[in-house]
Amino acid sequence: MRVAVFGAGYVGLVTGACMADLGHHVVVRDIVSEKIDALRDGDVPIHEEGLAELIEKNGERLAFTTEVEEALEAADVIYVAVGTPPTRSGDADLTAVWTVVDELPHVERRVVLAMKSTVPVGTGRTVRHRLDERGLENVGYVSNPEFTAEGTAVRDFMHPDRIVIGSFDSVDGDTVERLHEGIEAPVVRSDVASAEMIKLAANAALVTRISFINEIANVCEATGADVLTVAEGIGLDHRIGPSFLRAGIGFGGSCFPKDSLALKQLAANSGYSFQLLNAVIEVNELQKRRVVGKLERRLGSLRGKKIALLGLAFKPGTDDMREAPSLVLAGRLQAEGAEVSAWDPVADATGQLDGVEIAGSALDALEGADAAVIVTEWPELRELDWAAAGARMRNRLVVDGRNMLDPTELRALDFEYEGIGRGGP
Repeated sequence: MRVAVFGAGYVGLVTGACMADLGHHVVVRDIVSEKIDALRDGDVPIHEEGLAELIEKNGERLAFTTEVEEALEAADVIYVAVGTPPTRSGDADLTAVWTVVDELPHVERRVVLAMKSTVPVGTGRTVRHRLDERGLENVGYVSNPEFTAEGTAVRDFMHPDRIVIGSFDSVDGDTVERLHEGIEAPVVRSDVASAEMIKLAANAALVTRISFINEIANVCEATGADVLTVAEGIGLDHRIGPSFLRAGIGFGGSCFPKDSLALKQLAANSGYSFQLLNAVIEVNELQKRRVVGKLERRLGSLRGKKIALLGLAFKPGTDDMREAPSLVLAGRLQAEGAEVSAWDPVADATGQLDGVEIAGSALDALEGADAAVIVTEWPELRELDWAAAGARMRNRLVVDGRNMLDPTELRALDFEYEGIGRGGP
């Protein structure tokens, strides 16, 4: 088939490249000409494992443009993969979605508009009404949410746990299902509203697990238990499983914070107070700030102290800093009068961390530091020469916000070590 993808961000580029790899002819459209020019030159503007190789491999079936007409020419399916950031109220900002919908021309053939962007429940019904008002009855509508994680997005797309397809007309759902031929996964067919809710509910379930294990970690600290052992013990229960039971400094990124807020606001707008999700969001915000308390207990006042943040991206394997815990930590530390240095192997923090010294290496970030905070669990930090790191630091203190280092090994090097929910001294 011929596929148009509107939006050349993480979701759009992965969708386009993977659809091309399945044998379809794909045109990716974006309004940012610099991004399109870079993609045409073979320069992928985001860091995502395997994506650049996939785009290069499928170059004959994959094109990039800023022009609506070029993207839509002979398209069978039009994917909407634009951003839906939160507004100040917590609702999803659908401005980019409506722009795409309003740009669609009248067509004589049947075309399917497929929504990849995460949108509130009820959006599809509004889109359908908007299309009908313009006489675009030939444009079908399908909700086909994405379930890819940054850092593993290509693998997640090609080997998903499920493919969700919600449609008003089953024929349009059939079209989108045929697009995915070659991918072995269960297909969940539903109405549009249920498909929209599946996406939000799935992310809500995951963030609930993250905040739950972080709360357990905090109780472990108060009682002397070790959250790593606790997580292993409860994760072996087949009713629970081990996924998303890693305590840390909270979740970030472009999806979890935004989608949890959107579902909370959707419930509120519908007259229901989602108390559990309210607590999940609150726990996540407090978890980031607990790191500052750990530093103050070890160092006293942070005024004039140098704190090195190791890792800036919200997770390893990506350069995405949207809603990254590092942003909150840097701001809180600076508010306490600390000097902040930082390092990340791929994330570009230019313009996002005012007053923070961005170092070229982890060791450079640790020069003269009073403490190191592990913010992102990059493999490079596990392999770092911590003896050399200690020699550069003014004070050998590590707050391991991801529980990725061995406390015994660090203490043998005369480090003070504090993790998240780790029992003992």
